Amino acid sequence: MQEPGGEEAGKEEDNLVIALPNGRPCEERVIMESFHNLREKCGLPRVAFHSLRHSSTTYKLKLNKGDIKATQGDTGHSQADMVTRVYAHILDEDRKVNAVKMEQAFYSPNANPDLRSVKPPAEETSDDLNLESFISKLRSASPERLAVLAKLFKG
Repeated sequence: MQEPGGEEAGKEEDNLVIALPNGRPCEERVIMESFHNLREKCGLPRVAFHSLRHSSTTYKLKLNKGDIKATQGDTGHSQADMVTRVYAHILDEDRKVNAVKMEQAFYSPNANPDLRSVKPPAEETSDDLNLESFISKLRSASPERLAVLAKLFKG
């Protein structure tokens, strides 16, 4: 059968998700019958066919850690905002799980040792920091160095 203009319907350009072996569009009744038979054969519960799309989108969001754009492209939603609005609860669940993990890590006894008993290291005294040694070195300094130091102190 040809469409107006001589083109055949059901070609690859139609972007059909499900098509007959000859590439023609598949009637809903054929799809639903196949779906029902497969569901019965596998012993799966009765679900709406469209719910498979929701399940697929949910799993994709979980697997890619909430990558909205990647999920939107894979699922064929025209707008990323659609994915965000419809599946925000999935991201909220992950956010809550992450908050619990953070809290457990932050408040676990091994994560935060008691630092109240830790004392800072004792100050080391060296000849370079000793005032008497410093004055002694100043007295033995050259007149040029003393002049530079005097200018520094005067500002």
